[in-house]
Amino acid sequence: MEEEKCPKCGSTLSEVIETPTGRKLQRCSKGVWNTETHKTEGCDYVKWLEIEPEVLDEKCPKCGEPLVLQVTRFGKKMKKCSAGGWDKEEKKATGCDYVEWINGTTEKLDEKCPKCGEPLVLYTTANGKKMKKCSTSGWDREAKQATGCDYIEWLKVEYKSAPNGEEFLPPEDIF
Repeated sequence: MEEEKCPKCGSTLSEVIETPTGRKLQRCSKGVWNTETHKTEGCDYVKWLEIEPEVLDEKCPKCGEPLVLQVTRFGKKMKKCSAGGWDKEEKKATGCDYVEWINGTTEKLDEKCPKCGEPLVLYTTANGKKMKKCSTSGWDREAKQATGCDYIEWLKVEYKSAPNGEEFLPPEDIF
């Protein structure tokens, strides 16, 4: 198998690297991610790889076909029917149209909100980012505004090094 080459400088591409949020990429072997400056040193070419859907042990409530876990190019997760698809030419959905977006998870904490004194919860987004927030906070979809206490404390995400020592490229929306 022939090694892939960087379209910018012609060097070989690195091994496939997985980010903390589960996205996969290959970077030019002449480029290195600097964790202090949050910039690439050398060639800055990065090839983001498409994430293959994972077949789940669940059936579609509409048609009974297996569900798959799919990640959008922006990192959002959804369960969708494996019988559904997309016609690029017609620009419309085909087959079964069942989709269930996966939101974050909430865990109770033994801490009180510094603003209102109500209990805090640990909220983990679908991308794996974590925050402490007041248990009274919410969102009114119709009015498109926050409800309850607005206390939020984002927790720092820890990044791990790749086995070869190269640092992972953090998700674009962290900075």
